[in-house]
Amino acid sequence: MIKLNAQQQAAVKIIDHPLLVLAGAGSGKTRVITEKIAYLVKQGTLARNIVALTFTNKAAREMKERVAKLLDSKQSRGIRVSTFHSLGLDILRKEYQVLGYKSALTLFDEQDKLTLLRNLIAYSSSDYDSDAIEFYNKQFADWKNALVTPEQAISTATDENHLTALLYQDFNRHLKAYNAVDFDDLILLPVLLFQKSADVLKKWQNKIRYLLVDEYQDTNITQYQLVRLLAGNLGRFTVVGDDDQSIYAWRGAQPENLSQLKKDYSRLKVIKLEQNYRSAGRILKVANQLISNNSHVFEKKLWSNLGFGEPLKVMCHKNDRAEAAQIVAEIIHHKFKQGGSYADYAILYRGNHQSRLFEGSLRENNVPYFISGGTSFFAYSEIKDILAYLRLFVNQDDDAAFLRIINTPRREIGPSTLEKLSVYANKRQVSLFTACFELGLRQILPENTIQRIEKFANWVSNMAENINKSDTFEAIDQFIEQINYAAWLIENSKTTAAAERKTKNVYDLIAWLKRIASNEADEERTLSEIISKVMLMDILERNSEEEGRGDQVSLMTLHASKGLEFPHVFLIGIEENILPHQSSIELDNIEEERRLAYVGITRAQKSCTLSYCTHRKRYGEVTECEPSRFLSELPEEDLEWNNKNQLAAEVIKERGKANLASLKTLLN
Repeated sequence: MIKLNAQQQAAVKIIDHPLLVLAGAGSGKTRVITEKIAYLVKQGTLARNIVALTFTNKAAREMKERVAKLLDSKQSRGIRVSTFHSLGLDILRKEYQVLGYKSALTLFDEQDKLTLLRNLIAYSSSDYDSDAIEFYNKQFADWKNALVTPEQAISTATDENHLTALLYQDFNRHLKAYNAVDFDDLILLPVLLFQKSADVLKKWQNKIRYLLVDEYQDTNITQYQLVRLLAGNLGRFTVVGDDDQSIYAWRGAQPENLSQLKKDYSRLKVIKLEQNYRSAGRILKVANQLISNNSHVFEKKLWSNLGFGEPLKVMCHKNDRAEAAQIVAEIIHHKFKQGGSYADYAILYRGNHQSRLFEGSLRENNVPYFISGGTSFFAYSEIKDILAYLRLFVNQDDDAAFLRIINTPRREIGPSTLEKLSVYANKRQVSLFTACFELGLRQILPENTIQRIEKFANWVSNMAENINKSDTFEAIDQFIEQINYAAWLIENSKTTAAAERKTKNVYDLIAWLKRIASNEADEERTLSEIISKVMLMDILERNSEEEGRGDQVSLMTLHASKGLEFPHVFLIGIEENILPHQSSIELDNIEEERRLAYVGITRAQKSCTLSYCTHRKRYGEVTECEPSRFLSELPEEDLEWNNKNQLAAEVIKERGKANLASLKTLLN
């Protein structure tokens, strides 16, 4: 194994000061974290008192595997390596009573949240905009990520967003009545809990004696406060991050959290990891020059011992179809000439829509490919709906399934009714389904509402019994017909084609469930066993998305590429209004777009190709395109221009300057 360099060793051994490690792309940050965990254990810190946090399950798994190689099973027993949200959920499960919840908290996903919002707006007397559900959902997430409670949102609201703040309060109240939390609550609620209860905070500080945080530049305000509270005044932590790779401002990330540490911890030590173990020197030189155009609190410069390497190619195309065809041809030619595998190549882009022409061209040339971030079959709302019905048929105490489908299709059971039902069920410590039949419910709900609730609950009971006694799949077909789900899809789809596609998905699901049942030839499977198997498949599918790609070209967004590396990288659509994105230009957020381009370039190990078009088809019309201003910021001597006769490099520079000048004029 390669020895740690001097800066890496220093980062591992500093344990008596709060520490910020500025780790450039490809500088071995994960190794530093795992080596430090091993060092802490060997220095006497109990494994069960060490927690390492990151943002993805994949990163957490990789860290665990590396730690397991550095320590024996006895030494490493009890070390926690997890995501922020997994730790937050663990805290909530242990401290739910202090926060006024009951056990068995339900976690609402995005679809559950949107359904609740839709119902709240539909049954509210307030003048909410029914077309702004996505906006409300995003605003609530932004508030939670910025540590803003409903009370604070209301007290600081302007006339313009006062209604939104009231809806935020109503939304959270209903979540709690359902004994549910959303993804952002997994961080917000522990922070509020620790701020409220010194005893609970002390208990968790005693549990977590040393904290390590990966990808620190991606933390939001609420996550920063969670780290600060757990680490205490002594600052028993090491955080590792890179402000040049902060590309998630749209979901609340605050690269300013790196500089905030200097203000909050006067004893803070800072170590820079600048040696890159991934890329050729020329790739790093280009990346360094590009990112030098951003403002910096901490200056750093990547370097490498892997040789200088070949110039970066810049390819110009007459249109987006030519771009796809020529880049796929380039990959085939390069692989034939150099050897290697298709897995060595990645095509990176700003938005998912840019992949379509490349998919077509790759298929036409029989080149295998893998698209990262594609929508899982299980993520479609219609699949979730049918699975929720089936979950409720096999387990009537599944409150999340109950809430998802009680008004899908609509049964005139509004959110205020469900809130009262949830409050009653919480008091009685029973499931929502059980509460439907209790006499006490008549004291809080009118008779006509009781009748609607009982009608639904009785129908669920009868259907569950029918599924157990008769042909399972005949009963499933029957229930889909009874609820008139096809008509519901037509009513809630933007187009007939969309409704037909969703209906086909439903019947594909049923056919697939039948195949699962029929494949189990050794014994007859109950619906409950089949559903359990399907849910496990869903989890495994999500966990394996980044694994086992085989020999395939990778297609992914620049955001999805962070943390990955490939011998040969193609960055496509390097044009104004794509990279940088039009919305970022309008909001004067060019620095984050530049960081995104920097991330893309630093994914490359051996070669990097930048591609742009002079014309591109958008919304059915062909429009003229301007090369990205970022091309004019790269060192000319390290670029090799293809099709240079189409657009000279000097013209690109002038256009880049002109774009900047016009933007400044516009802003002024």
